[in-house]
Amino acid sequence: MQHIFKKGQNPNESTLLLLHGTGGTEEDLLPLAGLVSQQSSVLSVRGNVSENGMPRFFRRLAEGVFDEEDLIFRTKELHEFLDDASKEYDFDRNNIVAIGYSNGANIAGSLLFHYKDSLKGAILHHPMVPRRGIELPSLNQVPVFIGAGKNDPICPAKESEDLRSLLSNAGANVTLHWENHGHQLTRSEVDMAAAWYQRQFK
Repeated sequence: MQHIFKKGQNPNESTLLLLHGTGGTEEDLLPLAGLVSQQSSVLSVRGNVSENGMPRFFRRLAEGVFDEEDLIFRTKELHEFLDDASKEYDFDRNNIVAIGYSNGANIAGSLLFHYKDSLKGAILHHPMVPRRGIELPSLNQVPVFIGAGKNDPICPAKESEDLRSLLSNAGANVTLHWENHGHQLTRSEVDMAAAWYQRQFK
């Protein structure tokens, strides 16, 4: 998978996995990494799917309707890529915290839904529920931050509430933060996520 890796100053810090939104690239979320943890290594990945020339992490059938078969395949692909990247760049595979926005948050959520211990934690900006009606692996005390907009036209409030419930019921320690905005990623939301990260992982 096309990606950028930047080695951090402190190998004991979590490696930050950056996952962009639809139409983004591996460059998009790099500024967020510095706001969240300045000394962490950073692995920023570009989605392998193209939708009318826009990079994504998995296909969709329509707005808000995921291609589940492709989602499962691409989630496995990303999970295995993390295994390989940890060996190539010599970082702790068990100490990865994902930061995803929109489509990137959805694939990060899918990692949590499908693979035990794939992520140590996750910051999900404006995610949806990746899949419904499946049993999640044990997420015992895995910290998850969900950033949501009260006026988000793409991700209704119920979607955020449902995701919190599903993750919490699997044992995750979920914080749901609301902004009075739409689907855009605001600086105030990023700052809240950064403060949450410092509490959880410092």
